[in-house]
Amino acid sequence: MKQRLSDKVNARLEQHLPEQRLFLKSEEGTRFVRMRPATQAGILLGGAVLLGWTVIVTSFFLIGAISSNSSREQTARAQLAYETRLDALSGERDARTREAEQALERFYAALDEVSKMQEQLLGSEQRVRELETGVEVIQRTLRRTVAERDAAREEVDIAQAKLENAPEAAARAERLHADAAATASALAEVLDATALQRDEAVIVASSADSEIGRMEAMAEVVADRNDRIFSRLEEAVEVSLEPLEKVFARSGISTDAILEQVRRGYSGQGGPLEPMILSTRGNPEGLPDLDTQRANRLLSKLEEVELYRIAAESLPLAHPVPGPHRRTSGYGPRWGRMHSGLDFAGPRGSEIRATAAGTVVHAGWQSGYGKLVKIQHPLGFETRYAHLNSINVSVGQRVSRGERIGGMGTTGRSTGVHLHYEIRRGGRALNPATFLNAGQDVF
Repeated sequence: MKQRLSDKVNARLEQHLPEQRLFLKSEEGTRFVRMRPATQAGILLGGAVLLGWTVIVTSFFLIGAISSNSSREQTARAQLAYETRLDALSGERDARTREAEQALERFYAALDEVSKMQEQLLGSEQRVRELETGVEVIQRTLRRTVAERDAAREEVDIAQAKLENAPEAAARAERLHADAAATASALAEVLDATALQRDEAVIVASSADSEIGRMEAMAEVVADRNDRIFSRLEEAVEVSLEPLEKVFARSGISTDAILEQVRRGYSGQGGPLEPMILSTRGNPEGLPDLDTQRANRLLSKLEEVELYRIAAESLPLAHPVPGPHRRTSGYGPRWGRMHSGLDFAGPRGSEIRATAAGTVVHAGWQSGYGKLVKIQHPLGFETRYAHLNSINVSVGQRVSRGERIGGMGTTGRSTGVHLHYEIRRGGRALNPATFLNAGQDVF
């Protein structure tokens, strides 16, 4: 049965692949090998399969190399653009802060001048009131004196009528008349001097009013300028916060918890304590003015930006394989078990780098992982690099972001050369893809 099927196949292929004979000549004689049509078809089919496999593998390798180079260049350009933008924003923020401080100094100096002018105005008003009181007293005294003078004149006239022939009475009347005239002259001089002082006080008060108006106009200009400066500073802070908030949102970690850990880790204080001087000018309750409150809110935002930056520097956001590679397996269930990391395939010995600064806590063999490096990072994060071909760090060593820690290999439970990369926090495995995607906004 099998022979008949072979004969039928050979008969059908005979039209396209006629039977060939390969002659082999040697000293002992001439031999030949008969190649039937089915044998020729099998050889051609095997060659075609081998050629197709070679073309497919070469295409995959070239595509991976091209995409890796393009990704690395895009990452470098994105990192350079982000650093340039962050430096520009920091410079603008510092310049706006200096302008705000200078504006506040000028504003406080203007307020000091206004306070001095107000004190002068109050003093002038007090002197005017005193002069007016003195004028009223003098006027009452003058009226009383004039009434007494008139009464004295009447008495003198009566006395003169009664004692026309008494020389002593006439002399006394003349002396009283002379005294009354002297008193009236002195009172007139005092009234003239008081009126002059009152006029001078009115002039000083008018000048003070005009100066206060000018200082109030200046204060309005300074307040408007401060408002523009604060607005630009607040806008710059929001622009700085946006990419950092995006990083934490994409990493899937609670920003409140991370920032609280950063505050606790960077909480050193010291220095002598001195009395705090708080300006209460125009504010009897002793509360800060609106500009001071706004400046305090802005400083709080700047502190939040700094906390975000420190936290971002502590997160494992960089890529562990800088060279050509291909992602072969993702995070999640695989073959009925949990795959707790990402797999990256590449040439043997490909450079493996630390994704964040930290301390090496394991550098050696571990069952299943093969040659393994564990790095402990701030904020409770740990990264693992498994199946390495070589290890370039030791336990206790401090490594920085991007530092080489080993070469790619296939040690441990592995089907080929690749890196198994994990991120853990508090012993719980996290999806490294979210951190790598978030890192594209920073590095």
